[in-house]
Amino acid sequence: MTETTGTRYQVLARKYRPETFADLVGQDAMVRTLKNAFAADRIAQAFIMTGIRGTGKTTTARIIAKGMNCIGPDGLGGPTTEPCGKCEHCVAIMEGRHVDVMEMDAASRTGVGDIREIIESVHYRAASARYKIYIIDEVHMLSTNAFNALLKTLEEPPAHVKFIFATTEIRKVPVTVLSRCQRFDLRRIEPEVMMALLRKIAAAEGAGITDDALALITRAAEGSARDATSLLDQAISHGAGETTAGQVRAMLGLADRGRVLDLFDLILKGDAAGALTELGAQYAGGADPMAVLRDLAEITHWVSVIKITPEAADDPTVSPDERTRGQAMAAALPMRVLSRMWQMLLKSLEETAAAPNAMMAAEMAVIRMTHVADLPDPESLIRRMAEGPGAAAPVGRGPAPGGPPTHAAPRAEVASAPSVTVTATGAATALAPAPEVALARYASFPAVVELIRANRDVKLLLEVENHLRLVHYAPGRIEFEPTPDAPRDLAATLAQRLQSWTGVRWGVSVVSGGGAPTVAEERDAKNLAAREKARDNPLVQAVFAAFPDARIVDVRTPAEARAAAGVAALPAADDDTGADWDPFEEE
Repeated sequence: MTETTGTRYQVLARKYRPETFADLVGQDAMVRTLKNAFAADRIAQAFIMTGIRGTGKTTTARIIAKGMNCIGPDGLGGPTTEPCGKCEHCVAIMEGRHVDVMEMDAASRTGVGDIREIIESVHYRAASARYKIYIIDEVHMLSTNAFNALLKTLEEPPAHVKFIFATTEIRKVPVTVLSRCQRFDLRRIEPEVMMALLRKIAAAEGAGITDDALALITRAAEGSARDATSLLDQAISHGAGETTAGQVRAMLGLADRGRVLDLFDLILKGDAAGALTELGAQYAGGADPMAVLRDLAEITHWVSVIKITPEAADDPTVSPDERTRGQAMAAALPMRVLSRMWQMLLKSLEETAAAPNAMMAAEMAVIRMTHVADLPDPESLIRRMAEGPGAAAPVGRGPAPGGPPTHAAPRAEVASAPSVTVTATGAATALAPAPEVALARYASFPAVVELIRANRDVKLLLEVENHLRLVHYAPGRIEFEPTPDAPRDLAATLAQRLQSWTGVRWGVSVVSGGGAPTVAEERDAKNLAAREKARDNPLVQAVFAAFPDARIVDVRTPAEARAAAGVAALPAADDDTGADWDPFEEE
């Protein structure tokens, strides 16, 4: 049986792995330091590389190992930051088979026994290379005892031994180890640098991919070159030709960025129905609910940053249309709204991750965010209380941003605005007004009746008008004679309601006699007098003579009749429109 010879396919992350310092992207500070150290022959005995995944920690360790042991094509070279890649040592290190460059994965070899092997072998000189180099990846996984066993050797290693550590969790490495190493922090790769790298790799592979698709890959990679090249590899296979942003978005399970911005806008307008419809459409299109919420959180953060630092909008991974919309949102939305939405999205992400149905949890999160989108903040409430009675009315849902004002039903006005004290910590305390100030608006009993009517307590209003015969009234004090059919708890109920509405204690007492007519009796007496007066009118008498069964239903003064006619009249046509108004034309 014959075996077909040929080159095995190598993934892009390995095929385009940097082989020299010149190939490293986004790590200029580290490269400059190492070049100067090699040039001055000030090579430390131990290095530690830290950074997020895929930024080149292990790759940098291998490049340093090659540079230390490179002898050049002629075999006469010394340590260099530009290894030739052709000598026996460069080739063997690049292929991972050099006997003097030992790589150890601390995640699988964590104990003292593994470190003891290193300690025992450092005393022997390198078999063929200039230095014996130990590369320990994920060094933070070593046990405490293993770290302690390594300290002495790490501090005073033989001249022919070098240590290079790599870790993503630098905080888990003991400070006693850090103090013995030269530390390099590898940075996240900037978006524009990452896009240039991906564009270069795509061109070398002969693959067509749009800039929008590269921007999506760059954003998903979060600064990791390995993640970006792996996603590019997958995108090229997924596209089977020129890869577009839509194909990458489908591959990553992302929603359209523009549609996420639409959803963000609907939420902040308080349009719950529209937001749910848009979320459902994105879900039907293949978007993951968790991904949509993460995108909303990312947009919230992005708009907040643009509001503070406008130059942050100049992100190469953002399209011009998105940049324009983001700048408009940053100008229109107050920071308190963005901060509140950020907190709610963080909570929603936790709930959605733990929920049995992610879509249901995402819908509930959207409903909550639209409900609170236009609620006033504490500062606005305090300002309304301080401005006066008219501003202290109970606050409901306000108008959506950019929408028409919401007309709330009239509510009772507070007697007087309470004073507001702001402490050094910024906390506000509302102080109760003085009783004489709070009662100043209720100089007469009719004002009390209007207060009950304004608070829409219909039951109490009917009881006061029909069963309370006033004997004596002073602000804060009421004496009355009840009618025979009056409720037995009328005095207690009236005192409780007045205290809750005015914030001042009222004294309401019952006496046995001397009460004036009730409000209803006075109103009925006025109506009866008006009807008798109307019946004496000659014209009305003529009507009754012609229609004996007629009866007087209502009596209005001329002023009341004119007011009623004005309310019932149709609005006048606007002459500025240049067109005749048709009352039967539908709007």
